[in-house]
Amino acid sequence: MNEKEFELANVFGKGAFNEGYKEYFTGNSYLNPLVDKTSPLFLANVTFEPSCRNNWHIHHATKGGGQILICTAGYGWYQEEGKDAISLEPGKVIVIPANTKHWHGAKKDSWFSHISIEVPGENTSNEWLEPVSDEEYKRLGD
Repeated sequence: MNEKEFELANVFGKGAFNEGYKEYFTGNSYLNPLVDKTSPLFLANVTFEPSCRNNWHIHHATKGGGQILICTAGYGWYQEEGKDAISLEPGKVIVIPANTKHWHGAKKDSWFSHISIEVPGENTSNEWLEPVSDEEYKRLGD
């Protein structure tokens, strides 16, 4: 999906360049918070340019926690450590349990966005790990 088609489909908006987290992404990502800081649940639309993906990471929690992705526009990938990657398209929902090493991002030829929901829990924290290598990413195909 090219950028023009993507912008028409991305109803939640691209947002601003994701400056605060750029060190954890290969490629450019954009962040559009959907709620203000007073909300008890953080929701944001995260947009990835083609081939952009975040590093492997873990959402830690001793109880509850994790992350939910609601795919909204374009096409992407989600992968948990030791498992095959899952193709993402609008309408797909991914529930990521706490303490699961994973990554997500755009396919090589498509812009991609998802709403990210941080699931509340006890003793939550995010641990950013190594980048997804170009070799790993290229093996995924289209």
